[in-house]
Amino acid sequence: MFLSNNPEDLKLLTLAKATMARSNSSSAAALRDNTGRTYVAIPVKSGEFEVDSLLAVLVVAKASSISGIEAIVVCGLEPAPSSISVIKSEDSGANLYLVGEADELISL
Repeated sequence: MFLSNNPEDLKLLTLAKATMARSNSSSAAALRDNTGRTYVAIPVKSGEFEVDSLLAVLVVAKASSISGIEAIVVCGLEPAPSSISVIKSEDSGANLYLVGEADELISL
């Protein structure tokens, strides 16, 4: 388990937590691309279709034509292993964190 103290990752923590609270959602994710732009998303569900916050934030970022991922922070529900695999296949160098109970960033 690796804990991040990177100030830029801590900004993602703040964005993810604020998005989750503002939307009254069970989870949220914040992504920083390789140019420093940030994106946020919550889980999406419509009938049988369901996407967790990790994949939702990837879709939002990809819609803006990102070319790489520096880091993603997820708060609330832990993402599915399949979602983590998608992120790792998209950018194997991306740092992926889950927010712990004491607001620490735990590497996934």
